[in-house]
Amino acid sequence: MPLPTEPVTLSVEQLNELNQKLSTLRHDVNNELSLMMAAAELIRRRPENAGRLLPTLVEQAPKVAESVAQFTRDMEKMVGITRP
Repeated sequence: MPLPTEPVTLSVEQLNELNQKLSTLRHDVNNELSLMMAAAELIRRRPENAGRLLPTLVEQAPKVAESVAQFTRDMEKMVGITRP
């Protein structure tokens, strides 16, 4: 992945956009982790419900990964990093 060879300067608008994207990422990750924590706590308290709740745990991790990946793609685009 080629990195910029010179310092990158972001405009006020770009900084605002970056801040918004970070806020969205933080919100998305927090939501997914909250679901995972709730499912894990319910399983701990009532193990007989594990079969019903385990899919929630399994489904959330890829959502977190995709949120981070999307933020990375957006950030790379903003600062001019290209992937081969």
